[in-house]
Amino acid sequence: MLQQFIVYAIVLVAAVYAAWRLMPATWRTQLASRLAGGAQRSGLMDAHKAEQLRQQLSTTPGCGSCSSCKGCGHAPHDTAS
Repeated sequence: MLQQFIVYAIVLVAAVYAAWRLMPATWRTQLASRLAGGAQRSGLMDAHKAEQLRQQLSTTPGCGSCSSCKGCGHAPHDTAS
């Protein structure tokens, strides 16, 4: 019985993680702001830590939907033809 609950918890965490990674960036930013604000209002963290949490949750990891870092630059075109 305990093993089933552990498996359910692992599957739930994996599903939440996949949904977070695959959701649109605007939704993720809005949800991160709401989560950080709710944690601050409930007294779980102060304003500074809530802002850090909001920034950490709203960033897009890796090369995905951003265009500001130029980390995923395109290969130069071959002009010698």
